[in-house]
Amino acid sequence: MIETWLIAPISAVISILVGLYFYRDVVKKDSGTKRMQEIAGAIEEGANAFLKREYMALAIFVAIVATLLTIFLPVPIWLTGTPFQNFQLALAYLFGSFCSGLAGYLGLSIATKANTRAANAAKEGLNKAFAIAFRGGAVMGLAVVGAGLLGISVVYAITGDPGIILGYSFGASALALFAKAGGGIYTKTADISADLVGKVELGIPEDDPRNPAVIADNVGDNVGDVAGMGADLFDSYVASIVAVMILGSALDLLSGSAGFYTQIPLTFAGFGIVAAVLGALTVRVGKHGNPGKALNMGTYVTCIIFAVLTLITSYYLQYDLRIWGATVVGLAAGVIIGMTSDYFTSDAKSPVKKTAEASLTGTATNIITGFSYGLHSVFPPLIGIGVASAIAYMLCGPIGGPMGSVEYIKCALFGIGMAAMGMLSIVGLIVSNDAYGPIVDNSRGIAMQGGLSDEVIRVTDEMDSAGNTAKAITKGFAIGAAGLTVIALLAAYQERAGGTIITFDLMNPLVLLGALIGIAMPAVFSAMVMLGVGRNAFRMIEEIRRQFREIPGLREGKEGVKADYAKCVDIATKGALKELMPASVVSIGVTLIVGFVGGIQSLGGYLAGTIFSGLLFALLMANAGGLWDNAKKLIESGEYGGKGSEAHKAAVVGDTVGDPFKDTAGPSLNTMITVMSLVASLFAALIAQYNLLQFLGL
Repeated sequence: MIETWLIAPISAVISILVGLYFYRDVVKKDSGTKRMQEIAGAIEEGANAFLKREYMALAIFVAIVATLLTIFLPVPIWLTGTPFQNFQLALAYLFGSFCSGLAGYLGLSIATKANTRAANAAKEGLNKAFAIAFRGGAVMGLAVVGAGLLGISVVYAITGDPGIILGYSFGASALALFAKAGGGIYTKTADISADLVGKVELGIPEDDPRNPAVIADNVGDNVGDVAGMGADLFDSYVASIVAVMILGSALDLLSGSAGFYTQIPLTFAGFGIVAAVLGALTVRVGKHGNPGKALNMGTYVTCIIFAVLTLITSYYLQYDLRIWGATVVGLAAGVIIGMTSDYFTSDAKSPVKKTAEASLTGTATNIITGFSYGLHSVFPPLIGIGVASAIAYMLCGPIGGPMGSVEYIKCALFGIGMAAMGMLSIVGLIVSNDAYGPIVDNSRGIAMQGGLSDEVIRVTDEMDSAGNTAKAITKGFAIGAAGLTVIALLAAYQERAGGTIITFDLMNPLVLLGALIGIAMPAVFSAMVMLGVGRNAFRMIEEIRRQFREIPGLREGKEGVKADYAKCVDIATKGALKELMPASVVSIGVTLIVGFVGGIQSLGGYLAGTIFSGLLFALLMANAGGLWDNAKKLIESGEYGGKGSEAHKAAVVGDTVGDPFKDTAGPSLNTMITVMSLVASLFAALIAQYNLLQFLGL
């Protein structure tokens, strides 16, 4: 049999090489005036300091988990005379953690270099600045998919066991959970503090150099929206591939085909990278073009290229075309979910306009209106995920045999997994679009603080507006992709629990108990990370007020008087590291407790409850937060009273409420449910043998 899966490592290497080419292209550009370089240097220094301290703290957690995996999985070390598999699993986990961390670091490195170069290039026009900002984001996008798929390929080449690759995925997901939660707490601490004191209390502009939190805010854009979101989508991407490989290996056992179904996701993922690279190379904007349209066109081109390449491959390699059909269904669902997020968060659409208008009557009506539209926004994507799952299920089920047979169900679940793969196939370009957002946000800040002309600030504003919409779309995409991925992971959990088709009956009290606990977990997790933001923001707000009160001439902006930016950066860093650990550990710990107490049935109900509740909360918070943000920006553009008006102050408060929604809790939830599903799959066989109810004979 031809080793078709080798397209995966080959395309991964191509992705990394193109990313390096983009990196070199960006860094050789002019970084601007001395003042701009100083600001960019302070942002880069703060971001690297946070990432270094975060990774040092996480290294301890990773080492502890690797030790536990060595002792207990896949079989307790004292029950086997050949503990080699345990060591393999632990090493795969360490490798996954390393690759996830590396992808985040590479993205952060280029983002903190591209921001000032994009701001400086804005002097020459939109097209020059946009090219630098997008290519900076593309380094992150191509690093994520390249590192992810290359890592999977290496582990598969060495072990040939999807169960070991599950350890790699767990490493990527666990690190992503900490990175997203920590980065989200950091960025929203600074953003909320800067806005509440600067805009609301003192009436000074955003990114004003007098504000002591302005550098911390710029740093937060990078550690939250670049390193954090990159790790998040790295996690979903890897998890989707691994889930389908596990389901494929079960089909290979049934059909006696040596690795045929297991390798299909690797082959499709490889062509997904090729499509993302080609799509990234086509993204262009004219001197007076529209950055948002250029980003969207790149996404559509990538989707078409992927669909055509995989169709040709399926025909040539004699894959059943229904598998390709399920993949395209997932791809289409991802685009539709992104368009839904765009509708509810774009300042050109009714929900944002209505929320901005509601600000005329105060903060309460702004919050009520924005929250209500956020609730509305969950319906279309949840329907989309459900319909995509149903179509993929019905398309691929008949491949296995008659309806209701074990083969039918396993092929149907494989189809759902391929739909998740389809949605995540273009993740290289999606991350590129997402990372573009914080780069242009920082570019605007550097242009403001560097004293550049109004025309340069106008260009950076135009790019920033497209970046805000792009970030909203990618958040919706990431949540939708996580939704399909965890459904596939739930099926993988069934396989790992014994290879039989387990039915989770809600009339079974153990399943119901697990489901109710699972439903509550996203709410508990969200509360913990948002309370962390609140506590940290309280400390920073007090520091900002102190500086304005005690540093003579700071408020008036006297020449030579500077705020103590480093103090705010330090508060954000220490607080984020302190607050990120409890919520993340609780989500993993409760999963294991439910499993080892209630057994396989309780844990299955728990996962189902977490998935459904988590998707609802994640979509609500991501869309409502983006909506409040753009309602504020719409008012700042001159609508409904403009900057400094009472409506503007109300909208700033609404945006402040939405900040931890959209950038801390919301996007962390999809990582949380992925981590829970992976933990359950890893420990499934052990939980099936050792749980409290079984021990008590119940």
